[in-house]
Amino acid sequence: MPIKIPNDLPARAVLDRERVPVITEDVALRQDIRPLQIALLNLMPDKVRSETQLLRVLGATPLQIEMTLLRAANHEARNTPIEHLTAFYKTWDEVRHHRFDALIVTGAPVEHLPFESVDYWDELAAIFEWTKANVYSGLFICWGAQAALHYFHGLPKYDVGEKRFGVFRHRVLKPFEPLTAGFDDFIFVPVSRYTEVRHHDIERVPDLEILVESEESGICLVQDFARRRFYMFNHLEYDAETLLREYRRDRDSGLSTALPFNYFPDNDPELAPRMTWRAHRNLLFGNWINIVYQGTPYDLVELKPVA
Repeated sequence: MPIKIPNDLPARAVLDRERVPVITEDVALRQDIRPLQIALLNLMPDKVRSETQLLRVLGATPLQIEMTLLRAANHEARNTPIEHLTAFYKTWDEVRHHRFDALIVTGAPVEHLPFESVDYWDELAAIFEWTKANVYSGLFICWGAQAALHYFHGLPKYDVGEKRFGVFRHRVLKPFEPLTAGFDDFIFVPVSRYTEVRHHDIERVPDLEILVESEESGICLVQDFARRRFYMFNHLEYDAETLLREYRRDRDSGLSTALPFNYFPDNDPELAPRMTWRAHRNLLFGNWINIVYQGTPYDLVELKPVA
C-alpha cells in the first residue's frame, strides 16, 4: 500500500524513481480507508534528505500512511529552504490538539550540548509529555532516542571520544520480539554519533529491554514495549551514500573524521560504498508499522494515555 504525501513534495520524484508506492492527496480522498496518522518531527539540518529517507521505508510497508511533517518552532533551520518549511511543515503548536497513531523523532547534530542547553529542549520536552496522551507509539532515532530516554527515564548520555562512524556488525539479542521478528542473528547497521547511552544504565530500568547491541559500537535498539516506545540509536534509515556525504562534509569542515568503518570496498573512498542493511531497514520499519496497526484504536479519540 502507498504512503500519502503532499502532491508536490520534492521527495516524490525520488520515491517514484525508486518505485516506492506513493499516493497523492487527491487520489487518497477517493479511497474509503483510514490511513495511519504518523507525525515526523524532523530535527535534522537537511530536512529534505532525511524526510526522503524515512518516507522511503514507510512507503515500503503494506498500509496506507498519512504523514504530518513537524519542525521545532524555536529553532532556525539553516540548511532547508524556508519555502519548503512553509509549504510542507507544521509546528507542534499547530497539531497539539490532534492525536496520532505514531510519532518519529529524528536525530540532531547537538550531541555536544547538554540536553537542557539545546535551544528547543523545552519544546521537545513538552512534545514528549504530549505523546503520553496523544500518540499510540513513538520511534526515536539517534539523538532523538537519547533525548527521549533522558526525558522519560532520566538516563544520561556519554561522550565516546572519536566519532563512532561506519557500518558495524550487531547481534540481535531478542529475535522473537515483534520489532525484531524475522531478523538474522547478526545484522549490519550504519552508525554515526559522538555519544552513547550505556548498557548498565538501561539495565537498571525494569521497563527497558535491549534488543540489538554491538561489541564495537554499543547499544543499538531498545524497547519499552508496554508503552510502545522504541529507541534506535543508529541509522538503518540511511541510504547507501549518507555516510559518504557525512565523511566528505566533516573533512571539508576541517574535522579529522576517520574513514567510515566497513563501508567502502577495500577501504577505498574512491569506490562506491556497499549497502549491507537494506533488508533489515525495511524489516524494522515494517515490523514497527505492524505493531502500530494492530494495537492502535480505529478511532483515535479512544486512545488511552500511558504513564
